[in-house]
Amino acid sequence: MSTCFDNLNGKKLVIGLVHLLPMVSTPLYQEGFLDKMTKKAISDCLALKENGADGGLIQTVDVFYPSGDDTDYARVAGLAAVTARVRDAVGPNFIIGAQIMMNCITPSLAVCKAAGADFTRCSALVGRVETLYGIMEGQPLKVAEYRKKIDAMNIGMLSEISGYHHVGEYSSTEIQNLAQTSMRMGADAIEVCDRDFARNERLVQDVKAAGNFPVILGGATSADNCKERLCYADGALVGTAFEGGKWGGPIIGSIVAEYVRNVRELEEELNKA
Repeated sequence: MSTCFDNLNGKKLVIGLVHLLPMVSTPLYQEGFLDKMTKKAISDCLALKENGADGGLIQTVDVFYPSGDDTDYARVAGLAAVTARVRDAVGPNFIIGAQIMMNCITPSLAVCKAAGADFTRCSALVGRVETLYGIMEGQPLKVAEYRKKIDAMNIGMLSEISGYHHVGEYSSTEIQNLAQTSMRMGADAIEVCDRDFARNERLVQDVKAAGNFPVILGGATSADNCKERLCYADGALVGTAFEGGKWGGPIIGSIVAEYVRNVRELEEELNKA
């Protein structure tokens, strides 16, 4: 069953990050936040859609995060409510992702299934990562069984193997093993990111050499550098750059439009090459 990461045929996905307020049941939640974050998510995704982006990834920003897969029911219900409202606002022809941070993969799949979203991001589908919030350990069997149980095979899984949350010393062999294992365990695309241009390009090429899998950059792109950084990758998640440098702020349509214009120019240049 195909997902939003299949059959790109040279298209490079531009997906904006939609940062929410602390969710219901988390320590920093305040009364009224759910309504505020719903309005922000709708506004951000409309700004993305109206300015040519392919989609938006709606993420919980709770400051305090569980390191495991499970989470409180209220977080799941809250994100599902927000995501469903966004889907109603943007219509069917816009890619929506939903992620309960940090690595709540099965709850995120449930959100996507209930709210009509297209994919989720997995901070650690495979492997073991030490974070400030505790140790994240991949549970691919649990994820695969639950995904099958709720008939969510058409909901894409983007597996981060090197970047913001999945970190470690660089090894081409390790990167390729993580990419291959992720794809065998059900991932539909691989996410990598490094602020250093040369290392970022090496990451993409190492993953491509492992199996020519779809590769999405997890960050460090802007309207100024996207043509250079996306030369070999298949798309990017874009956060602060779309928020005018103010993390967590509203997405600015004019910045999205400039970024998308540059990416579409790159697509044309590569198609002619």
